[in-house]
Amino acid sequence: MTTPALLRLREHFPKAHIALLTPEKLSDLWLNHPAIDDVISIPSTANIFSIGRSLRRGRYDLALVLPNSPRSAMEPWLAGIPRRIGYSRPWRNFFLTKTVAPRFGEVKMHKRSVAEIHRLVSETPDSRSQTQDPRPKTPSSAHQIYDYLHLAGILGASAEPLPPRLAVEPAEVTRTRKQFLKDHRGLVFGLNPGAEYGPAKRWPVERFIATVNEVQERSDAAWVLFGGKNDATIATQIEAAVFATWERHKKGPHPMIFNLAGQTSLRELMALLKSCRVLLTNDTGPMHVAAALGVPVVVPFGSTSPELTGPISSGAMHHQIFKADVPCAPCFLRECPIDFRCMNGIRVDRVAEAVLRAAC
Repeated sequence: MTTPALLRLREHFPKAHIALLTPEKLSDLWLNHPAIDDVISIPSTANIFSIGRSLRRGRYDLALVLPNSPRSAMEPWLAGIPRRIGYSRPWRNFFLTKTVAPRFGEVKMHKRSVAEIHRLVSETPDSRSQTQDPRPKTPSSAHQIYDYLHLAGILGASAEPLPPRLAVEPAEVTRTRKQFLKDHRGLVFGLNPGAEYGPAKRWPVERFIATVNEVQERSDAAWVLFGGKNDATIATQIEAAVFATWERHKKGPHPMIFNLAGQTSLRELMALLKSCRVLLTNDTGPMHVAAALGVPVVVPFGSTSPELTGPISSGAMHHQIFKADVPCAPCFLRECPIDFRCMNGIRVDRVAEAVLRAAC
């Protein structure tokens, strides 16, 4: 979600040397990105002093601090970077040379309490209409990309939105596809059933299985199952269930599934996502990566808000978002304290239709 701001910076400062400071585990995400000249990779063991020393060696003129944490402002201060710009937040303004007030239109995530959730779901529609709407409409300008674009605008760059963008070379896609998908040359759909944040962001695995089964009856596409090592069990469950369903009913072509959960590097994940015609996914990292690679995504949203952090549609590419009409969502909790109605209310047939529609 930072990439629109980075692209606007490059547009405004075409000859500047732009370096991106990022955790080591994400550094490969930025290879060949057109807005960046250099990637400064932070090992997980690094402290603010070692990071400050690394930054000092770059002799940078200016630091644009995108995160809102105190630490992210301290690191360029320790590096002695003369201009340090970021949002005004408690415990960090001392370390910035220019603090930026929250932009007009900013909407903060409100994590609901369990008591608030019980109150909202117990209200009748009539009683709810007589009180303040617990689900005020969130404007599109509230999306998090605008927070980063606003900071770029402080430096004179355009703050107009662009679609997020990551880069994968065609040769990289061809090589990775041959390595993992062998001789398969046909249509590929992706499925990403996990979400690290917690179970409240995960559409029930039984619904993923039912969706794949429904799509399978009407398409001969191969499925690639994505995920980290922690998602391997779910991916294996989905794979086994799809094959078992086909053996019982033998409707549609025989399923072809490549279960790659826990088996890919970040670059391999990117190349394989780029190979997909569509990705069915929870609200999670691969969703954003796929969208930034130009792959349409189909996403059931539950505890989180697509208006704030969802994928950005652009041009002819439209992502398809599903939300249940429930008063307690978004709650931004990791686990549902009631009956998971936000996810259980999303219908399989509608999601399956969206996958097939995106593949056309």
